[in-house]
Amino acid sequence: MTDKLVIGPPHSPETAFDESQVPVYYSAKTRDILHKYGPGPRVHFHLGLFDSTPNTTVPQHVVRRRIVESQETVLEHAAALWGVPAAPPAEVLDIGCGLGGGSIYWAQEYGSAVTGLTITAEHIPVMARLVRQASVSGLVTPVLGDAHDLREERAYDAAVAVESAVHMDRVRLFAVVSRALRPGGWFGLQEHFLCRPQVADFVNGYYKTRLGTVPEYVAAARDAGLELEQNEDVTDGVSEFWVQSMAWTTAELERSRMTGTPSPVGPERLRESALAHGRLFRIWRDHAVETRLLLFRKRKR
Repeated sequence: MTDKLVIGPPHSPETAFDESQVPVYYSAKTRDILHKYGPGPRVHFHLGLFDSTPNTTVPQHVVRRRIVESQETVLEHAAALWGVPAAPPAEVLDIGCGLGGGSIYWAQEYGSAVTGLTITAEHIPVMARLVRQASVSGLVTPVLGDAHDLREERAYDAAVAVESAVHMDRVRLFAVVSRALRPGGWFGLQEHFLCRPQVADFVNGYYKTRLGTVPEYVAAARDAGLELEQNEDVTDGVSEFWVQSMAWTTAELERSRMTGTPSPVGPERLRESALAHGRLFRIWRDHAVETRLLLFRKRKR
């Protein structure tokens, strides 16, 4: 595949959400993501779906396996919900693809040609290596660029954004996605939505996000010519992810202490993560923030 993505000039800071800290955040997280969620080739950095509350007093490698399996499970669930098995999209735009776990998933499982768009330069060589490892170099194209500046028209059958739209200006995002989709194409999101404003500062500060509400997304999509078709609340199923993540983190701290081998993540970051994920679990458990799977469809004209 060739790099066919068309990116326009940088957007005006007066009219768009300031996302300057997002690539900085993900650049610093790249090694940590590989250490915790690797080795791949499908490496994800998003919540996973659980149908139970498994015991956490197990070896660390068991917790890691559960976490990765749960991340795959939520993609499988989304694919089924969005009708992908029955009608796989030929060309997919993966917005905020990170290290490309989702892009590789859509290519390997459904044969889709995927353009994986990331704003973080450090992701490109890592993703390229993982794509080669997965033997889908002919299907997955990593591209460095800002989704706000996308200029393609009618180029994709589908677009996906897995926990990446929360970093973006939604009005501009839906506008460029609508332009990039072919008539009848769809835009699938796994995203977090604010239900209690008092938790916004903590979550936004920790993850460099700007939490929004479902009505905000729906209004932005409608203005761009996209209609909401599906809206599934998966909050209860993904809340357990925080518990498993805390278990992995505390096990990593203990492993480092017992072996004398420093963790690549660093002890201060691990302690911060364990505390924060405990708070995040309570936020998700109480539905102060909800995780939902949404599907928007571009109107046929």
